[in-house]
Amino acid sequence: MTDADALVIGGSRFIGRHTVQALRDEGYEVTTFNRGNRDSPFGDAVGHVEGDRRQDDDLRAARDAVDPDVVVDCVAYYPRDVEVACEVFADVDAYVFISSGAAYGAERIPKREGETPLHPCTDEQATDDTWDTYGNRKAEADRRLFAAAERGVNAMSLRPPIVYGPYDYTERFDYWVDRVDGYDRVLVPGDGTNLRHLVYVEDVADAVLTLIDRGEPGEAYNCGDDHLPVLGEWVDLVADACDSHPEVVTAGERELEAGDLTHEDFPLYRPYPHVLDTTKLRALGWRSTPHEEAVAATVEHVRERGFEGERGPSREDEERVLDILETM
Repeated sequence: MTDADALVIGGSRFIGRHTVQALRDEGYEVTTFNRGNRDSPFGDAVGHVEGDRRQDDDLRAARDAVDPDVVVDCVAYYPRDVEVACEVFADVDAYVFISSGAAYGAERIPKREGETPLHPCTDEQATDDTWDTYGNRKAEADRRLFAAAERGVNAMSLRPPIVYGPYDYTERFDYWVDRVDGYDRVLVPGDGTNLRHLVYVEDVADAVLTLIDRGEPGEAYNCGDDHLPVLGEWVDLVADACDSHPEVVTAGERELEAGDLTHEDFPLYRPYPHVLDTTKLRALGWRSTPHEEAVAATVEHVRERGFEGERGPSREDEERVLDILETM
């Protein structure tokens, strides 16, 4: 346990929310820094400094108000965000940037820190706000972090793949919970062997603590589940957690066209396997939560919150494909 001060940039939504809780559980006095657009889930138990992280003066004001020992940056989406943060927090004991496995610019199995090339990033991409340049921007932010570390900043990068768990506003995993829990037939693209690395959100928060305690400045660390289920296995895990076992129906490209669908319309599908080598983080003592426990917690939350239905194909389109497959 510790009595140090932690500043979490962001901290009100998904990864940030779990990171705040993990820091509190470890004994940190935690303050969040964000624009205050959402109610804090922690009430008065966590301090708050209101401001825009892209306003340099606001970032400095947060530093001066908190005088943090450690900083966790959950909402740095542009290279300049990290560059400025490394300047403002140059003297902290640890600055941890939540980067992404999307920073890797080459398809390798697995992708390894310091070995697999990162995406390039042009000046135009560095300020773009579309999903197409997300990986480029994260890669360039990592490079600027490495440069800061060479100047003596205790800065580290954490690279998770897609994150799942309670309070996931992206609903990528929640889509599959909704389909398994609510219907008697579930449409799965391809043959169910699509492979994409995921990581449970509480394990990301635990990885942040691991880097604060034992990480090396100037290093990047991949973070992902110890075991990688294929998509069909994820569906089975969700079914076990729901205690509901619908019929799983797989569909190829031709069948999906009947519903004007493609494989990529389905959350978690990726044409080429995305696998991160997590040996480096595991060497620090980090381990992931068993899938049964992580999926059960996720299912419980989805059932409580509900699924808004903004991810994945419409059920009507899926039904068209399922009906055609039933007649074949």
